[in-house]
Amino acid sequence: MEEVLTTTLKRRPVELMLFVKHRAKAEKQITLIQQALLELAGEDGFELKIIQVSAQPPLVEHFKLVAVPALVKVHPSPAQVFAGTDFARQLRYWWPRWQVAMQESADQSPTEQPFETQTPEATAGRSEQVFQLSDEVFRLKQENEALVEQLRFRDRIIAILAHDLRSPLATATLGIETLEVGLKQLPPSPQPTSEESAPTGSVALSHEMMLKLAHQARGQLRKLDSMMDDILQAAAQGDGDQLVIQPQRLDLEQLCQEVIAQLSDRLSAKSQRIKTDIPSDLPPVCADPERIRQVLSNLCDNAIKYTPVGGVLSIACLHRTSQTVQITLCDTGPGIPAGAEETIFDDAFRLPRDHKTSGYGIGLALCRRIVCTHYGRIWVSPRSPNGSCFHFTLPVYF
Repeated sequence: MEEVLTTTLKRRPVELMLFVKHRAKAEKQITLIQQALLELAGEDGFELKIIQVSAQPPLVEHFKLVAVPALVKVHPSPAQVFAGTDFARQLRYWWPRWQVAMQESADQSPTEQPFETQTPEATAGRSEQVFQLSDEVFRLKQENEALVEQLRFRDRIIAILAHDLRSPLATATLGIETLEVGLKQLPPSPQPTSEESAPTGSVALSHEMMLKLAHQARGQLRKLDSMMDDILQAAAQGDGDQLVIQPQRLDLEQLCQEVIAQLSDRLSAKSQRIKTDIPSDLPPVCADPERIRQVLSNLCDNAIKYTPVGGVLSIACLHRTSQTVQITLCDTGPGIPAGAEETIFDDAFRLPRDHKTSGYGIGLALCRRIVCTHYGRIWVSPRSPNGSCFHFTLPVYF
């Protein structure tokens, strides 16, 4: 609801907007303002536009109004906002100053646009357009900042891919090449001829050694595949895509044992071992096996990396409530610094101590995204006397 009170004259008059919440309740104040304006304006004229705040929220936002009633002087510029109860007194104080400002403006701009085209509707329209343009500029600025951050994040991933992928790729390649040499040494028949005998100085590989090399190469290739999954998921998150899961009945004990078996080589290399505490009556969970495998692999990978040689890790599962199962992985590493318990799950976040180690800071962020997609939660807590425990929950399968 809007009402415009105006007088006609050749020069553009003082333009005011009175914002009210309820016209009936503000009627007395409107009358006092009108009387004061009629007394002050004389032949100079004025424009008073009465605006219901519910009808013009963009204008309320544009003038940054925090309370109503509020009186806004639109012309002469700059705009002024008045609050309180005694608008008539404020008008009497400011009116002479506005007249001086308009006279100075007229002296400097003799070709001022005729008043007939400066309607209150045009004034409100201009103010609303300014607000909309400002809002659009702010939105575009936010989008630009988000795009710049995505590009920086992806550039960082690309820059370290060569380093992160080189180690498992080299290990897998070496294992496969050794297997190839061993297979070439095998005779095509029980009694090889002299031409088919093994090269001078070479040592024939036993069946057990070839199986171990094949197992190691397969494990490293799986690690490469997991790393690529992490990178693709991080890129998808940057684009705002939804993580797709295929939940089903999942036996956590079996999955934990599979993950531990895949990491056996890394555990042996550091003389570490993993203890498990999984109740025999643990109910199955409703989850995507491959996604939860990613979570467990990421958490175990970090635990192995930061736990010293000869250390012990532990995986425990607890039927927390009738609806959830809690999985906990503890290590004896340096632990998480106080204050970083939440930020370590942010994209591309790395602790200062990790800047010289391999990794690109998307593992824990991906873990949180996977767990949250399963309607669970993930968090970390300190472990006494040292180390940390990562916990996450999954829904029980019904």
